[in-house]
This record gives sequence, C-alpha cells and structure tokens, in this order.
Amino acid sequence: METGGTTGRVTRRRARTRANLLRAAFSVFAAKGFGHVSIEEVCEAAGYSRGAFYSNFSNLDELFFALYAERAELIAQQVSTALAQDGPDLDVPAAVDRVTAVLLLDRDWLLVKTDFLVHAARDPQVARTLLEHRARLRGAIADRLARARGHTALPAALGDADSAAHAVVAAYDGVTTQLLLDRDVAGARAWLKQLLTALLTDGSAEPAPRGRG
Repeated sequence: METGGTTGRVTRRRARTRANLLRAAFSVFAAKGFGHVSIEEVCEAAGYSRGAFYSNFSNLDELFFALYAERAELIAQQVSTALAQDGPDLDVPAAVDRVTAVLLLDRDWLLVKTDFLVHAARDPQVARTLLEHRARLRGAIADRLARARGHTALPAALGDADSAAHAVVAAYDGVTTQLLLDRDVAGARAWLKQLLTALLTDGSAEPAPRGRG
C-alpha cells in the first residue's frame, strides 16, 4: 500500500523532471529553432530517457505550450501587478512606466515563440491552441483596464477595454519583433513605453522616438 509520504516524493520527483525537461527544451529551442529539434535532443539535454519525456508530454507541441503558459502567466502577472498599484484610480503614464520597466523582454524566449508561431500558422489545430493562450493574456489586461475605466477614461478610438488590450498586445508584438533584429533591449523598453502611452492616453505625453526600423 502506497503511503502519503511516498506519493509526495513521487509527485515532487515528477514535478522536478517536468521542470528540467522544460528548462532543457527552452535552451535547445533557443539554440537550434523549434522546428529543428527532436524529442531525443530534448531528452539528451535534460539527461532523461524518452520514457521520462512521454510520462510528462505527448509531443513537442504540448511541451511548448507548457513553456508558453509559464511565460504568459509571468507576463500577465507583471502587467496586472503594475496596473494594480494605483487601485481604482489608474494613473496610466505611471502604470506604463512600471509595466515597461519589468515586462519580460527575453530574446531567447522571443526566438522560441517566433519559431513556434510559424509552426502554428501551418497547423490550424496548433494555431487554435496558441490563440487561446494569447486570449487569456489579453483577458488579464482587459480585466484590469475595465475595472479602472470608471476612474480613467481610455481614448475613444479604442472603443472598450477588450480593444485596448488587443492594442497593448499588438504593441508588444511589434516591439519584440524589432528587438529580435536589433537586440536593443533598452531601446525596446523605451519604444514600448512610448507606444503604450500613446495608445492608452491622448498620445500627447511625449513625442515618439525616431529611427526604430
């Protein structure tokens, strides 16, 4: 009969194995590209057998979505925490400063995400799952903007909090695409700050910088 202590050890060991597989996969994906990596390479990098892989993931797509969920949760938490500090009276410029100061702008992650985006674009089922993950991120942003709307007006052109959240994510996507090419993290943060300020206010706070490809 299996005891609770044994079960706990098994659960912790499996969680550790899963975490190690995710960490190894991230490194291999970033180095070689998602579409050029095999399950065997992930297992070798993590120091596990194929059996360990299949006890945690059915395929590389599922593993990627586990990685994506981790990053999406981190980004949603970063945005929500930064936006929540003002309480109901959202100070948009100050909140934008906080968001852009902490928001995940990791180039290796962006490389992995971009590779997978191309993969998903060719597979409707994978694309649907990726869209669901992106929708949850937008939902977290829209929820905070909606709760603040009675105190802070959004630009009329955006329509509502959902549309504003779409615009925020689109700005992030655009800035991170530029970051992949020029590797300028500080510039990406400055540009994202300008874009979000323009989107979520009347856009008159500061002029946008020039020369951003």
